[in-house]
Amino acid sequence: MIQAETLELLEWPRLCQHLATFAATKLGVAAALDLAIPATQAQTAELLAQTQETYQLESRAGGALSFEGIQDIGTSLQRAELQGLLSGEELLAIATTLAGARQLRRIIDSQADVPTLKELAAQLRTYPELEQEIHRCIDDRAQVADRATPKLAGIRVQMRQLRDRIYQILQGILQRQSNAVQEQLITQRSGRFVIPVKAPQKDAIPGIVHDSSASGATLYVEPHSTVNLNNQMRQLLRQEQAEEEAVRRALTEQVAAVKPDLDRLVVVVTTLDLAAAKARYSFWLQANPPKFIELGEPELAPKNPEKEDEEKEEKEDEENSENSQLLIRNLRSQITLRQLRHPLLVWQQQHEQGFPVVPVDLTIGPHIRVVAITGPNTGGKTVTLKTLGLAALMAKAGMFVAAREPVELPWFDNILADIGDEQSLQQSLSTFSGHIRRISRILEVLGNKSQPQGEENSNLSIPNTSATSDSLSTNTLSTSSPGPILRLRTSTELSTSSEQVPHVPCPMPHAPCPIPKSLVLLDEVGAGTDPSEGSALAIALLQYLAQHSLLTVATTHFGELKALKYQDSRFENASVEFDDNSMQPTYRLLWGIPGRSNALTIAKRLGLLASIVEEAQTYVGGASQDVNQVIAGLEAQRRKQETKAREATQLLHQTEKLHREVSQKAAALQERERELKIAQEVAVNEAIGSAKSEIAQIIRRLQSGNQTAQNAQQATETLNQISEKHLPSRQQPAKPKPSFMPKVGDRIRIPSLGQTAEVLSGPDANEELSVRFGIMKMTVKLGEIESLDGQKPETKAQLAKAAAQAQALATAKAKQAAAEPAKPNPEIAIRTANNSIDLRGARVSDAEIEIDRALSKAVEYGVLWIIHGKGTGQLRRGVHEFLANHPQVSRFELASQKEGGGGVTVVYLK
Repeated sequence: MIQAETLELLEWPRLCQHLATFAATKLGVAAALDLAIPATQAQTAELLAQTQETYQLESRAGGALSFEGIQDIGTSLQRAELQGLLSGEELLAIATTLAGARQLRRIIDSQADVPTLKELAAQLRTYPELEQEIHRCIDDRAQVADRATPKLAGIRVQMRQLRDRIYQILQGILQRQSNAVQEQLITQRSGRFVIPVKAPQKDAIPGIVHDSSASGATLYVEPHSTVNLNNQMRQLLRQEQAEEEAVRRALTEQVAAVKPDLDRLVVVVTTLDLAAAKARYSFWLQANPPKFIELGEPELAPKNPEKEDEEKEEKEDEENSENSQLLIRNLRSQITLRQLRHPLLVWQQQHEQGFPVVPVDLTIGPHIRVVAITGPNTGGKTVTLKTLGLAALMAKAGMFVAAREPVELPWFDNILADIGDEQSLQQSLSTFSGHIRRISRILEVLGNKSQPQGEENSNLSIPNTSATSDSLSTNTLSTSSPGPILRLRTSTELSTSSEQVPHVPCPMPHAPCPIPKSLVLLDEVGAGTDPSEGSALAIALLQYLAQHSLLTVATTHFGELKALKYQDSRFENASVEFDDNSMQPTYRLLWGIPGRSNALTIAKRLGLLASIVEEAQTYVGGASQDVNQVIAGLEAQRRKQETKAREATQLLHQTEKLHREVSQKAAALQERERELKIAQEVAVNEAIGSAKSEIAQIIRRLQSGNQTAQNAQQATETLNQISEKHLPSRQQPAKPKPSFMPKVGDRIRIPSLGQTAEVLSGPDANEELSVRFGIMKMTVKLGEIESLDGQKPETKAQLAKAAAQAQALATAKAKQAAAEPAKPNPEIAIRTANNSIDLRGARVSDAEIEIDRALSKAVEYGVLWIIHGKGTGQLRRGVHEFLANHPQVSRFELASQKEGGGGVTVVYLK
């Protein structure tokens, strides 16, 4: 089966071995070693979701899945179903597995954003009652415990008592006959207690001899006095064994009753362990999750340029040429695998001290169907094929791909490869025939997937497009081949799969409508035979695969294959780079240009005689040398472009970094400006509030006193002071201090002359400086110049005058302050509902509580009005006595007549 051969050629089993090292249980190891490839994209999507969610849990602190206690209980479950008897070890393994599965479900249920894992964990039935029953009956040594049944406990009590009696008797014999025994030891032979006796003195201790030492010097004797007791011990032992079997039988039956659920538990736990192994392997590999590219809408394949020329020359073949176009479906976007690494080489580098892994970049356009890789031998062409094949298999199996994000590739129905030499003497296969046999099996698989019925026996030539429209109407997909490891889809799957194109007639009446979804990897296509025939066969094969597979990647040394790109837009060239300076391959993949084989250079590097290489060089044709020179020039030009691209990328990164820094600083400045505005608003609001409070106090003072002209004048002056204090329009801005001082080289203006001059020397002790304007030089006074923006310099006379004025102003203020007497600040209070309390009709005890509460609320007002009424005066006296002793009260007095007189008390707070 070619699919199984492909797995061997791509070394898939070896990758599975590496994956198995990351599994936590034997179940996971077995599943990883036998990792199956899903048959549908829906299965792949589910596996990939499991891997991604487990990867998220592994990346979180304390969120990693724990498989502690989980064991492989599959064999035990099968024996329980067949009414076998499980041992204590097997029962204990089942109990610990149930506990481990419960802990696993608890971890998953406690995490968020893991719907796929939660759906799996919901299928776990852990039967805590069965686990508890097993732990009750089976101890940590996997033995049936005394607490299992009362009968078993009684039997073991009798056995311990009987054993003590036997030991007591034998100890007495050992002490009495110490000269006859070999050593002071009580042991067992055939389940009976015996003592070692010296062979010459066996008659000293009469009894039954059960065994002897290898030398014959020691006999193991059971004294007659313990024979009956040993017989009783054997009977109790058989009873104990029977009871233990009964206990294990009951537990086995309980296990058998829930076997389907336990089988499902084993499957779910294995699935979770396999997902965790994939996640850990991906983390170690520094891999990224793949994204599958879907097929786009059907479109016509491009015409062959040669056929276009034929159409121009032969107009009668125009219709046949139009009908030769095929309806195909290209990918919606390009295949992107940047910095792709071979996982086995990474493992070899990390664990086996291998060479550093050189990554390759694979970016294949959506319309490309065939990629021809050329270049020198030992340059990495075959490794590139295997790397791509393993990447496709890993993505299909729900694993991450060892490439840089984004990882975008199609989901391939089949991954088929012809890599290596299948030469076999036993099967009479040459190199060429071995390749052809394997390629034939590949084409057979592709034919079963895409050939119309009646055309299964296709050869390697370009498919005939002149079939009748009647045969097209019965065009169906064949599914007659059995399902291999990479199994093909069945007819049911094909009818329900969303990835397949519905069966519709082609718009071209003579064109088959294949649905290619396969990846084909061919190494040294057409090799092993005559070069001209091999290249012709390779061209025909690749053109056939361009129509019947989604992507074909082939390595070759044939120059004719390099030209296919310029004849058919579905073909692309790639080459492995060769360093002309070191004369060694760099293993880098270059796209768009063909490569040079460099066979003579590599032969010389590998040790072939230089004379032979030089002789071979003379036989190389001039045309071939010219082509190699052109290719070398293209490679050099590409290297220069790559260098410039790297430099441009670095410059772009630096620019982006600078832009981010500038944006951050701008954002910080904006935030600072916003904070300053908020602070200014708060300050303005506080000033407004303070001004309002002061104005209210003035109004209350005018309202409470006698309105005289003097009071009105004082209120007006106070309002003016408040305005000067809080209104910015009333505040005189401070005049900027003249701080201009000319220096040598400054440009200044001389207003008296209307000229702009340059300072040649600074001002001296006489405040004179030298200036020049035009060709004239002159000396001017410091007071005669100004800066270009109109600032006057500070002269000594100005400084002295300012100091004298400040001194005079300070002296005048001091005299005025000393002459004016200090005015007392009258206490101004206004009565509101918030600082008044009505106690009329209340008792003294209740009034004290209300007063205390009101005093605590009236602290911000500084005064409290208590309305107690006149009446008998008892409530007033009680209120005054309470206020006299209250710590918050500064003083209190009866209110004025207009505020209530003797019925109201005004309290002033501290």
